[in-house]
Formats: sequence, structure tokens, C-alpha cells
Amino acid sequence: MRVLSATDVRAALPMPRAVAAMRQAFAALAAGRADVPERVHLNLPVHDGVSLMMSSFVHLAEGDALATKTISLFANNAERGLARIQAVVIALEPDTGRPLAVLEGAALTALRTGAASGVGTDLLARGDCRTVAVFGAGVQARTQLEAVCAVRDVRAVRVVDPLPDRVEAFVRDVAGQPGFPADVRPAADAREALADADIVNLATTANTPPFADADLRPGTHVNAIGSYQPHVQEVPPETVARALVVVDSRKTALAETGDLIQPIEQGLITPDHIHAELGELVLGRKRGRENAEQITLFKSVGVAVQDAAAAHAALARAEELGLGTEAPW
Repeated sequence: MRVLSATDVRAALPMPRAVAAMRQAFAALAAGRADVPERVHLNLPVHDGVSLMMSSFVHLAEGDALATKTISLFANNAERGLARIQAVVIALEPDTGRPLAVLEGAALTALRTGAASGVGTDLLARGDCRTVAVFGAGVQARTQLEAVCAVRDVRAVRVVDPLPDRVEAFVRDVAGQPGFPADVRPAADAREALADADIVNLATTANTPPFADADLRPGTHVNAIGSYQPHVQEVPPETVARALVVVDSRKTALAETGDLIQPIEQGLITPDHIHAELGELVLGRKRGRENAEQITLFKSVGVAVQDAAAAHAALARAEELGLGTEAPW
């Protein structure tokens, strides 16, 4: 069995490869070529955390993939010098169930979640998008921006986060690096960040929206990945109500994200307001943006097929490159 560290995962799954894997994953999901049980939420309020268990089997162009992931999000981990997200992915042989690999799951999750925003941006954002507003300056914000830069010619990035140190670190780590533009700067506030933004990336832990709907320019595309619980809202309900909304999974999004649940409860939208699943756009079953002035929103809560497809792609490349450590089983 192969064991892949976070470094191994990133080397085996560069962003263009991750974006391609997500296209396949969402296409398979929309085509009914995947078995995805509901994920299990294990809430741990005594430790201010939650653990999620996600499994899937999916038919991909390069073969079948079977994987399971446990991912935990603990708000107080920083106080212990640990990352908020801890995760492990186990890749299994699809026809026998034999364990093939253990992959560091936080890196894989960041890559596959970011790559989903890349697919959403490619299918929904205007072709001439050049400026990105980034809300949230954590690990996930980096891969989300990297994916957007992989599908659009991004020239400028403006970053907003409640913690100035995180913004400084984000700018230092990203500006001018391969795959990113040189012009990456802090914004004084949300309004300044949105003033010239063509694309808005949201990867925050905020319980309420960090920007006002009125500050969005016509034609803006929004990628929102932070809200995965009913009480958490990252996108203003007015934005949701006037946007062309595409989700990764209708069933999961309507069950989990406050970005949709709360506007529905307020009577601003109905479940039918969801225009499409991302896989329907990949397959050409639904059209995306209708005009240059339209607000578009890709709302992702994460689906297990992403983990299976990403693990499958990473493992295949790791074997080619000799990455990881072989462990007896």
C-alpha cells in the first residue's frame, strides 16, 4: 500500500490535472455513474469541532474509483499549533476493496475543492475576467485562487480577511509565484475588494456574509465554498436571489448550506431557483451564463466523488513518478 504525504499529493496532483479530474467527477455524478451515500456529520461541540465521513464509487474515463474520507474541522486547533482541517483519504481497489493507498486528506481536499471552483469559473465566468476578490486567506483560498488562475487570465487579486497577518502571509506566499499574478494586494475592506472584481472567491469561516450584495458589479461570478451548515451563510441572500445558481449537488446543497436554506426559509427563493448541477453544465445538458451582465454563483459544499476522482488521479501519477512510501499491509 502506498502512503502519500501532503507534499506527495501536491506533486502528484498539479492544479490543471485536478481541474480535469473534477470535470470527470461532476460529469459522472450528473450522468448517474456514481454511488454517493449521504455523508455522516459527527458534531463535537465539546471540542468545537465536527468530523465528516464521505465515501463514493465512481465510473471515470480512466477506470473505476473507490475511496472514503474522514475530514475533521476543529476551530481551536490553531491554539495547539495544528491546522483547522485534518483529513485522511483511503483509496480502495474498486473490484476487491483492497486498500491501495492512504493519502493526506487536507491537501487533497484543498486541491479538489479549489479545482471545483476552477471548473465552475470556466463554465460560468465571462471570458474576459481579469480581477479576483478573495475573501478568506487560509489554505483553501490559495488553491481556489490557483484554480481560477488556471482557467482565466487573472491579472490582479485583492484579498480580504479579518486577520491582517493572514492577509500578509497570503500575499507573500502567492504574489508572483507560478500560476499566480504578481499583482496580489490587501484590500482595505469588502467594498474596495469588489470595486473592480470580475470574480469573487469565498472561502471563509464567517457565519454571516462578508460583503454586501449592492457592492457586486454586474457580470460578476461568485465561487462560494465556506458554508456547509444550515446556520452558516457566506453569500448575501439578495445575491443568491438574483444570481444564476449552480451547485455541485442539489440534494447535498439543499440539505446543508445556509446560503440556500436561509433564502428559502425567508421566501426569497424556492429549491427550483437552482439552475443546474455543475455536471449538467460539463455534459452540455444545461447552459451557463446567459449574458455579460448576469451574476452567476457556483455554490459548493463538497461531494465525495471529488475525493474519489482526485485520489484516483493523484495515485496514478504518484505511481508513475515513484512518489510516496510503500507500506506492508
